[in-house]
Amino acid sequence: MPEPLTAPETRMPVGPNEVLRFLLELFAIFTLGYWGYLAWPFPWPGVLFMIGAPLFAMIVWGLFRSPKARIPLDPVGRGIVEIAVMGSAAIAWAMLGQPIVAIIFAIVALVSGTVNLRREMARERQEEPR
Repeated sequence: MPEPLTAPETRMPVGPNEVLRFLLELFAIFTLGYWGYLAWPFPWPGVLFMIGAPLFAMIVWGLFRSPKARIPLDPVGRGIVEIAVMGSAAIAWAMLGQPIVAIIFAIVALVSGTVNLRREMARERQEEPR
């Protein structure tokens, strides 16, 4: 009996930069929660910022920046969302009195984001009809 025809599965390869980007996203979410815990008086508004800041960042990332984004954006829009989330995490470390962590995180996120942007731009150019 012949096998049924199915659409070929299109998977994006998972490379070192994708793993690094995932770890950066997790670190940014952790950072925003940590910042909410330390930077605001406890229990109120500390608890609200401890939960709300990472939750807001996750919602924004999921809506606009994730690979399966509900609202797809062009590369500039995706870059703005990424800069906002990663930049807020770097600023949070600076506000907590950890400028070295802030600078290292910002540099690693910037390099990883630049590599990813170039890869996304190349992929979009290949997909354009000629």
